[in-house]
Amino acid sequence: MSILNVRIDARLIHGQVANLWTSYLNATRIMVIDDRASQSDMDKAGLRLACPAGVKLSVLPVEKAAANILDGKYDNQRVLIVMRDPQTALRLVEAGVMFDELNAGNMPKLPTTRAVQKTVHVTDEDVVAFKQIHDKGIALTAQLVPNAEKVDLYPLL
Repeated sequence: MSILNVRIDARLIHGQVANLWTSYLNATRIMVIDDRASQSDMDKAGLRLACPAGVKLSVLPVEKAAANILDGKYDNQRVLIVMRDPQTALRLVEAGVMFDELNAGNMPKLPTTRAVQKTVHVTDEDVVAFKQIHDKGIALTAQLVPNAEKVDLYPLL
């Protein structure tokens, strides 16, 4: 399988992911890894509507996504992985799925967060998860859209 991009985006699939990232990467599959969305028919229906025509969609909990990836279910596909938060990404890595880079695209401002980039707001728990991911040799970046500058996220945490 060719994992093209692993992205944190609280919105999961929306205009930037559906149009800009999918086109830029020439992705053939968007894999949404999210325990909550995978259990909600309404969430899955909304994600299907947001997914571009001609692009396959998987909406899976972490354990099933990791098993599918490790079993080679998506070999020969161009996959964009989208997750809601770094804790999910850490669970994926701990399940044995490795990738080179984790891109934080959009993590919204909440009363419990602090800004590290214009569109990346983190909690203390997010920082712990990001640092554990980084310690496993995975680069952390922040990049909202493909034509924006890619920023090293780690020093900002």
